[in-house]
Amino acid sequence: MDKKERDLAMTRILVIHGPNLNLLGQREPEVYGSLTLEEINRQLEQKAQELGVELTLRQSNHEGEIVEAIQQARDRFGAILINPAAYTHTSVAIRDAIVAVGLPVVEVHLSNIHAREEFRHRSLLAPVCQGQIVGLGAYGYLLGLMAAANLTREGRPKRQK
Repeated sequence: MDKKERDLAMTRILVIHGPNLNLLGQREPEVYGSLTLEEINRQLEQKAQELGVELTLRQSNHEGEIVEAIQQARDRFGAILINPAAYTHTSVAIRDAIVAVGLPVVEVHLSNIHAREEFRHRSLLAPVCQGQIVGLGAYGYLLGLMAAANLTREGRPKRQK
């Protein structure tokens, strides 16, 4: 990859929404809020314009599709913003894909996973992500996007370990 292609990749951020997020606005609004995924995506696209970055938005209920999206991000994106949803607590495959691509990744959750059921307290992904934002609803996505854009510009390592 030449410098021009590398520079272009650095301005691109992949946003991955995990399982059941396609049901936002209908599914447990007291936990996840009343905004739909489409409304969150519109907010992300508006913020991306302000930040001067290009977004690719993906949603999947399938672990393998999420793994493939992460793998395909190598050399095409500067960072990943991911809400892995339930896969947060179960997916070694998604964790391994994040490690393999070597990109900075910001994990985001609409609800505070640390204040919910015990099984939701542990993220398998957090140790291999640059950071984690939880409990701020849709605003957490915007903060995550700002962090991801900053990470692409600063060229920070993908994680703090």
